[in-house]
Parts: sequence; C-alpha cells; structure tokens
Amino acid sequence: MAKVKVYTTSYCPFCDAAKAHLQRRNIPFEEIDVTDDAAKQALKQRTGWRTVPQIFIDDELIGGYQELMSLDARGELAKKLGA
Repeated sequence: MAKVKVYTTSYCPFCDAAKAHLQRRNIPFEEIDVTDDAAKQALKQRTGWRTVPQIFIDDELIGGYQELMSLDARGELAKKLGA
C-alpha cells in the first residue's frame, strides 16, 4: 500500500475530519503537525498551498479534505493507494 502523509495543525477541523475518514477506512497514515509557523511556511514553499490539511500519497499532493472525499467517492482513492 502507498504511504499517506497528512500535514495538519492542532486547530483545524478539516484536518480532524480527514484523519477520521482515513481511520474509518483503515488507511494508515503519518501525521505531520505544522502548527509551528516555520513548519507551515516550509510546507507552503513546497506546495504553494496555504491551507491544511495537505494530504500526500507517495509524495504526490492529492489536496485537502474535499479532494480526499471526492477521490474516495469516485473510487479513485483505493486505486491511488494500490489497494
């Protein structure tokens, strides 16, 4: 199965929702907390995105919570995960 990384902050309800969805689907993931301004700035430099969550599958940015849910609804999340 592909590696999933979820970049979050401690005060983000969409981050919590994305993590809960992955847990419900039994998809293992690594959470990286970017609450610290320097970490958040480094992530923004990497992706150009200012918002979280930022969800990566095998180092490919798939987007945030809405994109995660859309991929799953279309059946494409399982394909990307190699499941």
